[in-house]
Amino acid sequence: MPETRVPRRRRFLVCEPRHFAVQYAINPWMRPDVPVDVSLAQAQWHELTRVYRVHGHSVDTVEPVPGLPDMVFAANAAVVVDGRVFGSLFHAPERRPESLPYDTWFKSAGFDIYRPEAVCEGEGDFVPAGRWILAGTGFRTTREAHREAQEFLGAPVIGLTLVDPYFYHLDTALFVLDDEGEGNIAYYPDAFSPGSREVLARLYPDALIATREDAMSFGLNSVSDGHHVFISPGATALAEQLANRGYVPVPVDLSEFHKAGGGIKCCTQEIR
Repeated sequence: MPETRVPRRRRFLVCEPRHFAVQYAINPWMRPDVPVDVSLAQAQWHELTRVYRVHGHSVDTVEPVPGLPDMVFAANAAVVVDGRVFGSLFHAPERRPESLPYDTWFKSAGFDIYRPEAVCEGEGDFVPAGRWILAGTGFRTTREAHREAQEFLGAPVIGLTLVDPYFYHLDTALFVLDDEGEGNIAYYPDAFSPGSREVLARLYPDALIATREDAMSFGLNSVSDGHHVFISPGATALAEQLANRGYVPVPVDLSEFHKAGGGIKCCTQEIR
């Protein structure tokens, strides 16, 4: 029998894709010669926010800024733990201006923000997981940022090395299923270095293991409230595993955002 899961109400921060486009290439998914359907992207994004609210979660929005086409990927702007906001310093010069409007939003909402000195990309590479924070490196966020985050957030940071450029952020290769205590995760092992795979196997012996097909469908760029998992409809095998464990997969199609290398989690910043 599947376990009984209990959802926890979440607070999400998002940014409408009013100016979404693929104007440059900073990951293998991005092809500026492939057109983006902005109307479809808007519809998909609005459906995501609707589904969050239907499931009892609160959704705050940041005003999009013209000329910042990737600002829709709110997760990259910061990581928030116990009300502490560790901001971003993007690797790509094209994205660095995104930090300011997010900083402004957090300040207006009453948060203090830490401005990192090292390159880091928020929840793209920092994944709070109960008592610790899993932290990716290899393509974007640096190990120096891991040390800064640990000092500021006061939580143990466990570094994980990404080796496949298609999974350039940790949140494309791994997500947390539940964050009580040590919790549990789903991940794609081949996205990680051998040592990092061993670390994950030791920390999470009961983790859900995704196939490459599920990972390439952005199935690991998912959001879980501990019961419902908002997931790409293309990740069918992973959705079946989730259901067998007592989770409820909630498919949400963000396929237009895949053209920029993003999905559900990329569009969702969690305020803890």
